[in-house]
Amino acid sequence: MTTALVAQNRVKGIVVKVVVAPDSFKETMSAAQVAARMAAGVRQVWPGARVRQLPMADGGEGTLSVLVQALGGTVEGVTTVDAMGRGQRACLGWVAASHLAVVEVAQAVGLEQVLAADRNVMRASSAGVAALLTRALELGARRIIVGLGGSATNDGGVGMLRGLGARFYSEDGAPFHPTAESLGRLARVELSPTIRKLQEVDIVLACDVDNPLTGPQGASAVFGPQKGATATQVKILERNLANWGGILEKTTGTDWAAAPGAGAAGGLGFAFMAALGARRDQGAKVVAEAISLEAQLADADLVITGEGAIDSQTLRGKTISWVAHLAALYDVPIVAVGGSLRPGYENLLQGGFTAVLTTVRRVGQLPEILATAPQDLEQTTADACRLINLGLSLAGKKTLPSSPGIPQKAERQNNS
Repeated sequence: MTTALVAQNRVKGIVVKVVVAPDSFKETMSAAQVAARMAAGVRQVWPGARVRQLPMADGGEGTLSVLVQALGGTVEGVTTVDAMGRGQRACLGWVAASHLAVVEVAQAVGLEQVLAADRNVMRASSAGVAALLTRALELGARRIIVGLGGSATNDGGVGMLRGLGARFYSEDGAPFHPTAESLGRLARVELSPTIRKLQEVDIVLACDVDNPLTGPQGASAVFGPQKGATATQVKILERNLANWGGILEKTTGTDWAAAPGAGAAGGLGFAFMAALGARRDQGAKVVAEAISLEAQLADADLVITGEGAIDSQTLRGKTISWVAHLAALYDVPIVAVGGSLRPGYENLLQGGFTAVLTTVRRVGQLPEILATAPQDLEQTTADACRLINLGLSLAGKKTLPSSPGIPQKAERQNNS
């Protein structure tokens, strides 16, 4: 169907199916809360509309809750450690019907779980992830979706592999417990039976970055400073990860150091791919496939998406860029609502979006703005729908309906 026919169909049939598929607004609302507020805004203007709420994520914080809710799974508490080795409880998602486990790396070794004063990227370990993977095996997982975002580590995944039973040796053949700081002394690694079992599981890395393990765009250079590494420490971390990459290549007979995503989560992506046989995919794509977003867009009239901050990076693999990609396949208009619009947000208008709006409705201090963000989001969404009505009215068409009894899309096609 051509774009012209789609547009003609929508204004003549006057049927509304709206898909709301936002990411979370960090530190303000979860993706589910954002979707609920957007849906309420739509219904303010079009009470008879069919609104499908499909909260999204891109592999970072919130991925676990989005997938568990969408797939009818459960959340299990797992005893593990944080990036600094302190005991804690983390969550594992489990969907028994499909033998699917969902692991969110940030649940165990997230940067936000460690106070700024306690962070030490040279000693931070990915070991806490091992307990989540071990529990997934115990449950009988045949597939594991791993969200890689938000880690506090830069150890190349050696901590995780040690937690899974791998053994490490220094140049003199002595047993060795490497850290990000001491990886340069590592000479040999032996993989464990648990690691071999995980190699038989379909592990998908939901990851929105394509950085390699080392180099100018690698884990240490790009993400190290964000985790507190000084310029001198970045050089040490870079040298150590290069050594680790060569050792694991010799051990497995495969070279994954240059693979896109190997540098994700401080090189944790590399360990997953090289030692566990994981495969990487765009985080938002993985989530969208799991919740069947594309199927819901096939007969939609409008998509509303959004995230906390919209800027020049939004179209580079972020959640709402993938929602826009799928919407374009079916010529569905898409509107984005952001908590803030930063330089470069206008790129979305050349990237398939019909409009980009902000929830900020008044001048004020950040705490005040965040306090009213849920209500402001609902009203901004309602305003977007009112503007659509205005556009149709100016075009000499009826406004969209304010009562139930909406005909199905097939009827709209027959009437167009």
